[in-house]
Amino acid sequence: MTDPAIRIEGLRFAWKGGETVLDVPVFSLARGERLFLRGASGSGKSTLLGIIAGVLRADAGRVTVLGEDLSALSSAARDRMRADHLGVIFQMFNLVPYLSVIGNVTLPLKFSARRRQAVTGSPDDEARRLLARLGLTDSRLLERRVSDLSVGQQQRVAAARAVIGGPEIVIADEPTSALDSEVRDRFISLLSEETARTGAALLFVSHDASLANLFDRAVDLSEINRAGVRA
Repeated sequence: MTDPAIRIEGLRFAWKGGETVLDVPVFSLARGERLFLRGASGSGKSTLLGIIAGVLRADAGRVTVLGEDLSALSSAARDRMRADHLGVIFQMFNLVPYLSVIGNVTLPLKFSARRRQAVTGSPDDEARRLLARLGLTDSRLLERRVSDLSVGQQQRVAAARAVIGGPEIVIADEPTSALDSEVRDRFISLLSEETARTGAALLFVSHDASLANLFDRAVDLSEINRAGVRA
């Protein structure tokens, strides 16, 4: 039996000196599954994603990503796992302001030989293909510093960066908050089609319940988190 993409058992997390934010007995995401995780603002969604991505460490429990127990990995090993196997669209984007649009999208390929080898053709051409899917086709814009773009444009750049090189898990944290409905639908189509093409799992987090029917399965964070504490 194939291991799930993500498996959580007995997870507990609290910020230093604070109350428990996450108390998750069990949660899993199958390989290739597209899951919509809904939660109110401040419910701990971003904290959970930070733990899955290896940016934060759980206080207790087991978090397994692609068969690897994150608690058993060093900080450097978690960074390597994230670079090679995860594409993350952070809520604050985490783009590099002084790099161009193309430079931001191709950045993961510089840190991961695995993802670089998965690209057919040149990295720049693959970046342009993904950006075109999101309506960013102006060659002059693609060479500009990403800090010159609007928030909605930056959000799309972050999406292209997350899926380039075919990571096995794509995590998206409130990725459509700055997009109008037409661009939002194009955005979700890109994530769905690119993950389906590579067989990746997609964990899409949002407070917008209207998007749930676009995914294989929908879960409310309140259903899996017993803490019930705003974070």
